Amino acid sequence: MTGKYVHWQRTFTSKAKHSYWMLACLCALFSLPVRAQYDPAFNHYWNLHSFYNPAASGLSGQLNVQGAYALQMLGYTHAPATMIITADLPLWMIGPAHGLGAGFVNDKIGLFEHKRFFIQYAYHQNLWGGRLSAGVRGGLLAETFDGSGLDVIDSGDQAFPTSEVNGTAFDLDAGLRFDAKNWYAGFSVMHTLAPLVELGDNKTNEYEVPQAFYLTGGYNIRLRNPLLSMQTSAIVRTDLQNWRGDITARLCYKGPKGKLYLGAAYSPTISASLLIGGDFHGVQIGYCYECYTSGIGALQGTHELSIGYTTDLNLFKKGRNKHQSVRLL
Repeated sequence: MTGKYVHWQRTFTSKAKHSYWMLACLCALFSLPVRAQYDPAFNHYWNLHSFYNPAASGLSGQLNVQGAYALQMLGYTHAPATMIITADLPLWMIGPAHGLGAGFVNDKIGLFEHKRFFIQYAYHQNLWGGRLSAGVRGGLLAETFDGSGLDVIDSGDQAFPTSEVNGTAFDLDAGLRFDAKNWYAGFSVMHTLAPLVELGDNKTNEYEVPQAFYLTGGYNIRLRNPLLSMQTSAIVRTDLQNWRGDITARLCYKGPKGKLYLGAAYSPTISASLLIGGDFHGVQIGYCYECYTSGIGALQGTHELSIGYTTDLNLFKKGRNKHQSVRLL
């Protein structure tokens, strides 16, 4: 396999022997170029701050719910499909310096299915004319391999499961982030404990998840027209063996009835993407098409949809969230 996309290289070992059944499955599935990493890489990473860095939890001061769904490498058998849902908010009963978040990721790749459930906490402190945040996240990894989909010659080999096998492990992430007036920068580490997932009732196969390191940043450029701005962002992720970087620029229009944006992204040696979307009354909708640049084909790219909702929801401030019945208006 040559380097290309984001999250398919796994480290597999077997207590009885090397789990070459998984390696064979991956080679058959990914005879196309891929860049190997465990975590999914969303093109709307700039809208999923709290997933890539737990320090962003509650940072906006609002209830912030975000979701994304990506269908990757269309036209290929067992092509990946990934979904994510996150939510974060400030802990008003304690103070705006504290943020809380939760989320769920479902990443299905061929005969594999990877799920993550997590909760996270962040502390924010005004410092150096900006805001410094630190966050930590704990979660559960749930791994599944459907062995019934394998076609092997030696069906009696214990290294080849003949049915669905599952395993779970505790996961831990941490991050730091600094926000200034027109820019932000962050650093986070996922899978700090390099969790080991044992699959099956007999724990015959082991699945090691490597640590992953993330650098994120962004800068908002003001234009002469006060209704327009250029929002740039970047992310670099690596497990110290493979890496992926993304650079994104979006031209944003902020009018009286909502916000619109049109943008482009580039990931060196991997892909180029087009983005379009907007924000209407707190509801954000975005679409991205990612076209791979190493010969897979312009029509076999990734379709990604992003949907979010942001609102003020301070239940502990007197006079907030009062509503009148429409019958009384």
